[in-house]
Amino acid sequence: MTTSNTGTGDVDPAVREELARLRDSIDNIDAAVVHMLAERFKCTQQVGHLKAEHQLPPADPAREARQIARLRALAEDAKLDPAFAEKFLNFIVAEVIRHHERIAEEALNGTAPGHD
Repeated sequence: MTTSNTGTGDVDPAVREELARLRDSIDNIDAAVVHMLAERFKCTQQVGHLKAEHQLPPADPAREARQIARLRALAEDAKLDPAFAEKFLNFIVAEVIRHHERIAEEALNGTAPGHD
């Protein structure tokens, strides 16, 4: 999200140029994050269909715990707040589980997969 430049009329043009360069980089990173999340969800949708086909539960608490530990370690190595990384993963996992539950319900009811 880019903020307004209101009130920056007195800012040195070199500073404005550096801000624009950094914001362009941030925008590129945000786009990459969105595309990576889309790829991740494509994979988790396939996992959801496989679980439904074999009547496996939508959630896997042991896997989730391993993923949280793994992500926290990666965050520490990257100098990112591990608590933030955990919250981010928990948010994603909750959405994945919701998708898996929907896929399982559709498989049980014999309805075509839908998008929500």
